[in-house]
Amino acid sequence: MAASTNGAGLGPRLGALIVDWVLCLLIASLYASPREQSWPAVVVLIAANTFFLGLFGETPGMRLFRIRCEAYELGGVIGLGRGLLRAVLLALFVPAILLNKEGRGLHDRAAGSIVVSVPRP
Repeated sequence: MAASTNGAGLGPRLGALIVDWVLCLLIASLYASPREQSWPAVVVLIAANTFFLGLFGETPGMRLFRIRCEAYELGGVIGLGRGLLRAVLLALFVPAILLNKEGRGLHDRAAGSIVVSVPRP
């Protein structure tokens, strides 16, 4: 495994997801009411995760909680294709809570990724 450290804990991962979800709700509420339609926020979550993880390795919430998503075998960003796969599976939620001993959910294993802690400078 080329990732820089062991998998990030569940607390930071959940905190980052909550921050990202709130941001997606705010963005989606610009064009649809989340009380009336829930799917626009999910679409924004998938698009944001695909973009941020695929190109930068972290979402705004992940940056705040000092974690990042890396390619499992080689390190570095996972790219847009694997970012999309991971985001769609994350939107289903169940794959994200089925973690293995490395802290990788089904969505991470399918996308060939791992979420790791970012060391303090």
